[in-house]
Amino acid sequence: MEQAIERKAEHLHISTTMDVEAKVGQGWEDVHLPHECLPEIDRDEIDLSVEFCGRHFRYPLIISALTGGHAKAVAINETLAKAAEHFGIGMELGSQSPLIDFPHLERSYSIAREAAPNAFLVGNIGASRLIQQQGSAACTLEQIQRFIQVIGADALAIHLNLLQESVMPEGDAKAKGCTEAIARVAQAISIPLFVKETGAGISKAQALKLKQNGASVLDISGAGGTSMALVEAHRAASRQNLRYERLGQTFAHWGIPTVISTIEAKASGLPIIASGGIRSGLDAAKALALGANLVGVARPLLSCAVKGYEAVVDWMETFFSELSIAMFLSAAPSVKELQQRKVVILGRSREWLEQLGCDLRAANE
Repeated sequence: MEQAIERKAEHLHISTTMDVEAKVGQGWEDVHLPHECLPEIDRDEIDLSVEFCGRHFRYPLIISALTGGHAKAVAINETLAKAAEHFGIGMELGSQSPLIDFPHLERSYSIAREAAPNAFLVGNIGASRLIQQQGSAACTLEQIQRFIQVIGADALAIHLNLLQESVMPEGDAKAKGCTEAIARVAQAISIPLFVKETGAGISKAQALKLKQNGASVLDISGAGGTSMALVEAHRAASRQNLRYERLGQTFAHWGIPTVISTIEAKASGLPIIASGGIRSGLDAAKALALGANLVGVARPLLSCAVKGYEAVVDWMETFFSELSIAMFLSAAPSVKELQQRKVVILGRSREWLEQLGCDLRAANE
């Protein structure tokens, strides 16, 4: 676990200082919102608020899971949580598994609730920690309840990161029993259960499987944003571990692009968080028009958070301005109406969806 804490600090450094964007492309360039030259609304009338998991969000954004479990995370999570409180949005915490062996790290998570007493906060545990791994016992339901209590969580996320686990020397690339474990957790907790990928997307078949096993929300985290395989390649290179550097590079762009995964996961009927390469309010508008209920942003906000609170606020204000302009030019006075707008899907994304047998007319309804 000490090694895991050091690894989390390395992830933070690499993610904020190096190019770790997947080159696969999220697919936003293939998605088009038809321009409405006479929208018959005023831009200042645009309502960006949404209802999600029984809560009112002033904006359709959640800060995706970033960090926790080490000393440097305290200031970052405090900054991001203050922004979540200020804007009336949600925030996912990073994996809380370090608390199992190092309870003194609790403040790196609890600071979020201190800074954001009213925000929608999401706890986090990796699916691999729900089953017995070599050298470690499975996380117990009692420990999971403790994670929830530490931040007064409004929901719990179970994250799926088998791509990352497969390309790092310390990885636990075991998945047998994870589905059953997810179902067990879903039955044991009284708050919504999010299941989130970490950069490789969720397919239609897996979305339906997760729904059957108790997931309340799917955070798709599609390919095209931060590549955790590429992060691990940088870690391996710093140790001159050529084998794992090569593994990380080989799978750096693996996964289902965010546009494809958003449409695929929507077929489950569950609320969808579109994340993975959301870099502007225009990206967000396209994701919402494709059927997402919220969008999630991680690395851009992490990069701002290390600079300070004002940088985070400035980034978010620009992001929301971009989203409101896209809605105005689409004649969509609310997020609900944006979700009903027709979109045009071209290029590689259309080819991908057609090969999957996706009914594009149904996907656009």
